[in-house]
Amino acid sequence: MASAYLTTPIYYVNAQPHLGHAYTTIAADTYARHMRQRGEDVFFLTGTDEHGDKNARVAAERGMTPQAFVDENSAAFRRMTDDVLATPDFFIRTTDPGHIAYVQSFLQTLKDNGHVYEGVYEGLYCTGCEAFYKEEDLVDGLCPDHGTKPEWLQESNWFFRLSAFQERLLAHFDANPGFVSPASRFNEARSFVAGGLEDVSLSRASIDWGVPLPWAPEQTCYVWFDALLNYRSAMSYARPGEDLAPRYWPPRWQLLAKDILKFHAVIWPAMLMGAEMELPERLMIHGYLTVREAKMSKSVGNVLDPFAVIDAYGVDALRYYLLRDVRFGGDGGISYDAVHERYHAELANDLGNLVSRVTAMVGKYVDGRVPDAACDADVAAAVETAREAVGRHVGELELTEALEAAWEVVRLLNRFVEERAPWTLAKDPDRADELAGVLYTLLDGTRACTVLLAAFLPASAPRILAALGAGPDLDWSEATAGRLPAGAVVPGTEPLFPRVEEPLGGAAS
Repeated sequence: MASAYLTTPIYYVNAQPHLGHAYTTIAADTYARHMRQRGEDVFFLTGTDEHGDKNARVAAERGMTPQAFVDENSAAFRRMTDDVLATPDFFIRTTDPGHIAYVQSFLQTLKDNGHVYEGVYEGLYCTGCEAFYKEEDLVDGLCPDHGTKPEWLQESNWFFRLSAFQERLLAHFDANPGFVSPASRFNEARSFVAGGLEDVSLSRASIDWGVPLPWAPEQTCYVWFDALLNYRSAMSYARPGEDLAPRYWPPRWQLLAKDILKFHAVIWPAMLMGAEMELPERLMIHGYLTVREAKMSKSVGNVLDPFAVIDAYGVDALRYYLLRDVRFGGDGGISYDAVHERYHAELANDLGNLVSRVTAMVGKYVDGRVPDAACDADVAAAVETAREAVGRHVGELELTEALEAAWEVVRLLNRFVEERAPWTLAKDPDRADELAGVLYTLLDGTRACTVLLAAFLPASAPRILAALGAGPDLDWSEATAGRLPAGAVVPGTEPLFPRVEEPLGGAAS
């Protein structure tokens, strides 16, 4: 059995989760569910990033200890994970004792291998990013992400010899052109390396809320080193008493947004090289969700509430909209109005209405049971084409394209209903066999398409299968024609996607 290790970035808990966090989690979960359908041994990791100056400052503003503050907000991210029906195999927190112990061991290894030294750092630091900037990277003297003026910091730190890995990193990029996707982000990361690397601080002397350096406990590990190591530390303690690294390391895919590209595509692989560990196979860099052409950000305040979307339309509507409306890997504008439109035009009308019509006709014309017939050859061929395309696209994290491939079958089945007109066939007893073939094709085609869509629509897929008289098996082998047994009862269902009268207000674009 093939194994697949998949990660989201761990989410910074200085504020509550928003739609951007849900987006990455949903995308990763869709891949994980799909690969499980195909029989792979999947380990899916997500979690929260809890150390650093920003969390300590916000906690102080709220009159809380840092630990109490991160406990509260990490719980909100765990609820978000549950609410979007994500199925991680482990939810990591960087305040876990197992993570802290691993970070200290890893840093000691880097030092023992000669990649760490002591020095003095001077530079511009953005608290919002927990990152240092050069003057030329600022926009009118301000942080390009937060629009705030960075602080000038000077302190004695320990440094990681990032510059020593420039040639090895370039060689890795050149030997692995799929290391970073999409290609534009690969080029961006490689250009950054080719432009020359400077050593980076791996500790802070002025911050108490962090992992103490094992050889200098008066300093704490820079939050980004601490955070990046979660991907590897989880392997050491996610299952008590078991080292999962031989089974799952290295990650097949690591999903992240483009604002943290440098940390993941440059510093992270150099850290692993320094510890003589295998690098991740591939990084998928997705774009920003934008509202009125501005990056959605907690700091800016232009966020869409995923919980409000779930309450109004259901979790599958949120999952479907985010992966359908915004091509995964690029930037995309989002709005409550667009959620409303996709929900009604595609989920309610295309898919939900198809299920309702087909099951109602089976109940009316053939006593509510699956006819003894075969699937139409053209529809069966379309299902096979879609099965190959969905599998290929999901494997490459081309999730929008995978949805479109499956939706071609949904549209085909809707056309098939209109062209074959079962209501007309039912009026002629001599055409009973033809009616049976049409109804079987609609039932079986919808069933196969539901298996194709199950990773995207995990709440609806079991309901659709039950309504069609199909068994609950979502194995990928079921995504083919002719699997629906004749004679099975077709019970139908209440509307899968009930009409919502008004879109959510306040953020429509």
